[in-house]
Amino acid sequence: MKRLDWSALNEAGRRDALARPAQSRADDLRRGVEQIIASVRAGGDAALLELSQKYDRCTLDAIEVTDAEFDQAEAALDPALKQAIQEAAGRIEAFHRAAAPQPVSVDTAPGVRVERVLRPISRVGLYVPAGSAPLPSTALMLGVPARIAACREIVLCSPARADGRCDEAVLYVARLTGVHKVFKLGGAQAIAAMAYGTASVPKCDKLFGPGNSWVTEAKLQVSGDPDGAAIDMPAGPSEVLVIADAEADPAFVAADLLSQAEHGPDSQVILLSPSADMLDMVAGEVDRQCAALPRNAIAAQALAQSRLIKVDSLAQAIEVSNRYAPEHLILQVQQPRDLLESIDSAGSIFLGAWTPESVGDYCSGSNHVLPTYGYARSYSGVSVASFQKQITVQEVTPDGLRAIGPCAATLAAAEQLEAHRRAVTLRLAVLDGDAAGRTS
Repeated sequence: MKRLDWSALNEAGRRDALARPAQSRADDLRRGVEQIIASVRAGGDAALLELSQKYDRCTLDAIEVTDAEFDQAEAALDPALKQAIQEAAGRIEAFHRAAAPQPVSVDTAPGVRVERVLRPISRVGLYVPAGSAPLPSTALMLGVPARIAACREIVLCSPARADGRCDEAVLYVARLTGVHKVFKLGGAQAIAAMAYGTASVPKCDKLFGPGNSWVTEAKLQVSGDPDGAAIDMPAGPSEVLVIADAEADPAFVAADLLSQAEHGPDSQVILLSPSADMLDMVAGEVDRQCAALPRNAIAAQALAQSRLIKVDSLAQAIEVSNRYAPEHLILQVQQPRDLLESIDSAGSIFLGAWTPESVGDYCSGSNHVLPTYGYARSYSGVSVASFQKQITVQEVTPDGLRAIGPCAATLAAAEQLEAHRRAVTLRLAVLDGDAAGRTS
């Protein structure tokens, strides 16, 4: 990990210090994804079977998971894992129900009622990766809020293994959370199938979930096509920023950094501390703990592009963090809640020594599908609201129109939109019994 002193850096150096790993949108990636999408649109299910054999190295007789496969997955799963999944699902549901948007009805003037009603997105597509490791936790984070939102049809795609089956835990979560259809599809072809539909895969209105550069590129392409599908948010590699004071436990800090670094070689971890000794101790702990990890080679690649940054104070650390806008922000300081009000941009915040980022990934109840790559400046993590449409409704009585109609007519005239003005003044004339006013 590279060691830096924030106060000693000029503006160019500070930009470099917080630079993220470059996302690959190379021409060959774009063209490759375009070809996959075109193939799926033209060939449908047959193309999906061919692409699964080519990229996932599995031969499928059918792409949809059967009831028998769900039953077999549940029977094969360790009871302790099933219990953990159920516990996590309960906490995720409790938080997401409490945080869900509520209908609103307000009288903005006598006789003028304005409402907000909520409607689920009719059909949603969930993508659950299974590259270097399956992610049943992502199925939880997407399936629970989709069920709470009452989406009419929930579709899930996850890559099959070489034996032609999906991960058992992913299937168990899908059934537990009420997913309606699961397909053994991965990569850009899964995104294309859900965005455009095939004979087997329903066309979805909005797509959710993380993935590799091919999945990310496919999501960007289909979201830019009027015939495609909306997406949850732009995505980049996973990341964490930790702020630690001199009293933090360096072993805890190192463990939090490594828990993110092991996600993938393009993950990024950053530590900010006003204590030079803390930076030194954490660096040693990172080396020691990393050597013992099964995924140490992946973590080491991520650490090569990560940073240990000395800051002058915790206040300066918050300034740097807001500039970076991390996906995950961990405050390993004595009074973490004192800093909370100053934090403007972060996907999810973890307060104190006893709140590892891992609990948010799995079972605290918050969602782990979060904005990365600086998008926390303008995007929020997935929630029930992500699966809903918020529709406004207004109803005006005759007295209400008398009260606010002149305001609307004046503003319409200022914008030189005469038909807008007349839509109001005609009604006012009728209310006033002014026959001549109907045409003026």
